[in-house]
Amino acid sequence: MQANLEVLEGLVRRLDISVPMDQLESEVQGRLKRLARNVKMDGFRPGKAPLAAVALQHGPGVRQEVLGEALQTRFGEAVQARQMKIAGYPRFERKAGEAGATEITFIASFEVYPEVRIDDLGSGKISRPVVELGDADVAKTLEVLQKQRRTFEPTDRAAAEGDLIRFDYQGTMDGAVFEGGKAEDFAAVIGEGRLLKDFEQNLTGLKAGDNKGFDLTFPAEYAAKELAGKTAHFEVQVKDVQAPVLPPVDAELAKALGIEDGDVEKLKSEVTSNLEREVKRRVQSKLKDQVMELLLQKSTLDVPRSLVTMETDRLMEMTESDMRSRGVQTVKLSADMFTGQAERRVRLGLILAEIVEANKLTAQPEQILALIQEQAQSYENPEQVVQWYYQNPERMQEIESLALEENVVAWAAGQAQVDDVTTSFEELMGRA
Repeated sequence: MQANLEVLEGLVRRLDISVPMDQLESEVQGRLKRLARNVKMDGFRPGKAPLAAVALQHGPGVRQEVLGEALQTRFGEAVQARQMKIAGYPRFERKAGEAGATEITFIASFEVYPEVRIDDLGSGKISRPVVELGDADVAKTLEVLQKQRRTFEPTDRAAAEGDLIRFDYQGTMDGAVFEGGKAEDFAAVIGEGRLLKDFEQNLTGLKAGDNKGFDLTFPAEYAAKELAGKTAHFEVQVKDVQAPVLPPVDAELAKALGIEDGDVEKLKSEVTSNLEREVKRRVQSKLKDQVMELLLQKSTLDVPRSLVTMETDRLMEMTESDMRSRGVQTVKLSADMFTGQAERRVRLGLILAEIVEANKLTAQPEQILALIQEQAQSYENPEQVVQWYYQNPERMQEIESLALEENVVAWAAGQAQVDDVTTSFEELMGRA
């Protein structure tokens, strides 16, 4: 066997892989003989077809199979002998040979994994939110749960934010009703965003039986392109206004929210636990985002184009699958739409792998179990969720990846300058 290595630009390498023809033909003939023992061919009983007939029909396929296996074996041996780490898959091209050659030679083109250089992170700055949950945060969350189970009762007062208003409307442009510009008994809650903000403002203050006319300019980015940026005149007639009625925080509400014995204090305790888990998740997410950006800034490496191509294809396939699952008409997506994201993901993956290996940050079994148990706490039967994870290797791999990311974030935070920033729960959630 012969395997000559050629170093090209960047991460690209080429190997000449030669396979002796006598070995190749010997293996082909051996497989054809074994195939002939059981093969079914027209005009012959099973296993009785002449070897020449079997070779005529199946020889090309068998030869291609044997050659492919031989190339992969010899390529693997050559790579192992040179201690190279291959990125992606090699591409084999047959090399023109001389007459009477005793070997068949292919050129294997491939990329190797890059050297990753990570500068000192000591000058990097990371902000870590510090959140102290209070009774007010629990009360606001309970109010959200109350609103989800609210009812509405008729009221004689003027409509305000949070009220359910039922009305007829007609919209015209240049005196003509436009498509979708007319409806009867239309109902919406003011402030929930179902209507344009300017439309809601014109409804606010109206009572049952009131009529009102007003002009409204549609936003330039309005979904209906034929209306975007244009001004229409609307006439509305209010049928009724209903005020929201929140259920009290009592045993009945507690039972509706899964507390079987209706214990209100237990409900508040569970809400508090859920908020604490959400705070931890949000803080970890913000730390992770900052750490990843810092690592990208502080790292130098060449990115294997083969890995970027593979990740681009994967992202495109995931997007198309998601569109199909949501009933969205599939359109031809361009790989260019995903290349930037794919390159960033590949670059980060290589950086994280280097840090994990260099600093021995492998995920430990107890860490993986703790992460699974933490995620399972938000479900009704946590133990079943834990079993569900351990029964599937793919799900376990996802958890392991999460654990590795946490280890890298903790390691990087220990290297960089971390400033603890007092943050309210509302700020952390992006509501302030």
